[in-house]
Amino acid sequence: MELDVNSPRKWDENYEQGTAGWDLGRPTPVFQRLLASGQFVPGRLIVLGAGRGHDAREFARHGFQVTAVDFSSQAVSEMHQLATAEAPVEILQHDIFTLPETVNHSFDYVLEYTCFCAIDPNRRADYADLVARLLKPNGMYIDLAFPLDGRKGGPPFAVSALEVLDLFQARGFKLISREKPADSIPARRGSEELFIFQKT
Repeated sequence: MELDVNSPRKWDENYEQGTAGWDLGRPTPVFQRLLASGQFVPGRLIVLGAGRGHDAREFARHGFQVTAVDFSSQAVSEMHQLATAEAPVEILQHDIFTLPETVNHSFDYVLEYTCFCAIDPNRRADYADLVARLLKPNGMYIDLAFPLDGRKGGPPFAVSALEVLDLFQARGFKLISREKPADSIPARRGSEELFIFQKT
């Protein structure tokens, strides 16, 4: 029987069985480019559904104060194993939807890649509400949306650009930029889009 995406056990099994297909084994090239550009001033950043933490550590290496959240005990264990002093990351094992109110309006940035497409699609409005409550005023939501391919079933569950725009603009976010990255990994090129929003 297939496990529910709302259960951390489902994701633990993916890590244990080597079927964590979302994991690139390294930082995401699109985010590396953004960091190299100097476009974002280092600040407090939270990575939702951080997995093994490759992107969390990459931002930490560039001077960001990073919190990485995942509810899979296996992902969190592997994040701890991969931790380095050069890229300090606060690692939390927690369901993103039940993060305490004490973290509300604490972050300058929320980073998204392959978490939105992994949650139950019925919880996407809750996810957008979560991003809004985590960010400080004028905070930035950096979203590499995937997969934009209209697939049936999941995870990953299909994402549409219109849905992303509607969800976040309805919550008062201003779209700063969007692009179909040329430096997506080859298997995902054309099926993901980078959105940068600012909370107003």
